[in-house]
Amino acid sequence: MDKTDIRYQAYIDILKEELIPAMGCTEPIALAYAAATARELLGAMPERVEVSASGSIIKNVKSVIVPNTGHLKGIPAAAAAGIVAGDAEKQLEVISCVTPEQETQIREFLEQVPITVEHIDHHITFDIFVTLYRGEESSRVRIANYHTNLVYKEKNGQILLDLPVEEESEKGLTDRSLLDMEGIWDFINTADVSDIKETLDRQAQFNMKIAQEGMNGDYGANIGKVLLDSCGQDVQTRAKAMAAAGSDARMNGCELPVIINSGSGNQGITVSVPVLVYAKELGASEEKTLRALALSNLCAIHQKTRIGRLSAYCGAVNAGSGAGAGIAYLCGGGFKEIVHTVVNSLAIVSGIVCDGAKASCAAKIAAAVDAGLLGYNMYLRGQQFYGGDGIVTKGVEETIKNVGRLGKDGMQQTNEEIIRIMVGTAYK
Repeated sequence: MDKTDIRYQAYIDILKEELIPAMGCTEPIALAYAAATARELLGAMPERVEVSASGSIIKNVKSVIVPNTGHLKGIPAAAAAGIVAGDAEKQLEVISCVTPEQETQIREFLEQVPITVEHIDHHITFDIFVTLYRGEESSRVRIANYHTNLVYKEKNGQILLDLPVEEESEKGLTDRSLLDMEGIWDFINTADVSDIKETLDRQAQFNMKIAQEGMNGDYGANIGKVLLDSCGQDVQTRAKAMAAAGSDARMNGCELPVIINSGSGNQGITVSVPVLVYAKELGASEEKTLRALALSNLCAIHQKTRIGRLSAYCGAVNAGSGAGAGIAYLCGGGFKEIVHTVVNSLAIVSGIVCDGAKASCAAKIAAAVDAGLLGYNMYLRGQQFYGGDGIVTKGVEETIKNVGRLGKDGMQQTNEEIIRIMVGTAYK
């Protein structure tokens, strides 16, 4: 792909837009970001807080620990952290610099200030409103469609920002429809590595650090350790275990940042850590490793674009598929090996549901990475799934379209039922 090709800079921009740092699960952090922004607008600490959120936001915030809060969980904790200790300029690292005194103040705020939570449905999957009140003063902020997309600001009834919100629209971001597997393959083989090195080096550094922390510490169900203890130390097991360990730590209060993919830290860990484990095992050069990471990341983003940021379809499936593609490339695979790895892996684990962010995400990541590895090993041995086998159809792009249709349209009712199961009447 020549640098004059419109897709060349677009692919670089997509990587830069998607691979950004976040501390903690991105949905509660987005809520904390909205709350911190609302507090700055108000100019004072509120006496009352109202949070309105779509079901998918409630689902993904309900059960996950908010970092730097002393292991508090849920929407009130995320809002309180943003209000008391948030720095809105840091966006998805909004609560990365909480002092011990502020951690105490967050707990006191939760005890003293009423915070109400309302489940809303404006036909926007990703939708957050935070409204703060102090006497006659008020402020209101809305984030919609993706984690840092501030679309509405209001102070004392005066509208300061009001951007149109269209369902699943991501205006302001590079056109993801420019992605396809042939273009991605062309790009990762011909790109000037210096154009992607900084973005991918940061991902490697951050995500391997939290994976190692997950192995060293005691987080959640310790899926990473369980895998090593039960399955041994071969590279396939280590690739799954290290990715799972990163999620173990991230879902259970670790205060290290990660580099996300498709708005998700778990997906960012999944597309990168297994590839890096294999790169080290194989003695891959820095250039080969960076190209493999670019392939894994872009492959996952391409798949997730059709599904959307939040869905009942577990995004780890797409990330594990991307990791399988990156590992296949490291092992010498060409385009045929890559696309068959992707199709095979999607045929194996598409249908894993997303029931919010919590400890079990680590186990789902391990299963998704395992499917990516199995998909590659199948093709090496002359085995594959064919068009007509379930949702698999002829051609990788058509199969990706089917998965997008399944995740976005087919699982809408599933998502609603999961939300009803998880939250019951608590937020009605």
